[in-house]
Amino acid sequence: MATPAKEEAAAGKRDELADSLSELFTNVSLMVRGELQGTNNQLSLLEKMNQRVTEEYSNYGDVVSGLRVFVEQLNEKNQRFDEYTTQIDAIDQQVSEFEAVVSMLDKHVSMLEKKVKSAYHIAPTQ
Repeated sequence: MATPAKEEAAAGKRDELADSLSELFTNVSLMVRGELQGTNNQLSLLEKMNQRVTEEYSNYGDVVSGLRVFVEQLNEKNQRFDEYTTQIDAIDQQVSEFEAVVSMLDKHVSMLEKKVKSAYHIAPTQ
């Protein structure tokens, strides 16, 4: 049979073992709780970042809507200018034709001047 001293020593060891295991479980529990809190903090930060990005994209949507209206207005103005550009092109074509006629007339006048000078025997001034 076990003596009371041995039983007390065994009980003391069991209490010491129980205390160590209890402390181990407490520390593991604290570590797990800390890890979970860290993960919770990260998820909270991610949620806030997602909300901020959502707000930013919402603002981009407003800007894009405003730009779409602006582009539509520019297209309308551009269509109104098409008539003027057609008229300008026609005027440019007429000016080119007029310049060709003026050039031909200038050559003809030069030729006539030479004929008149030769007819009157006038010395050329140039």
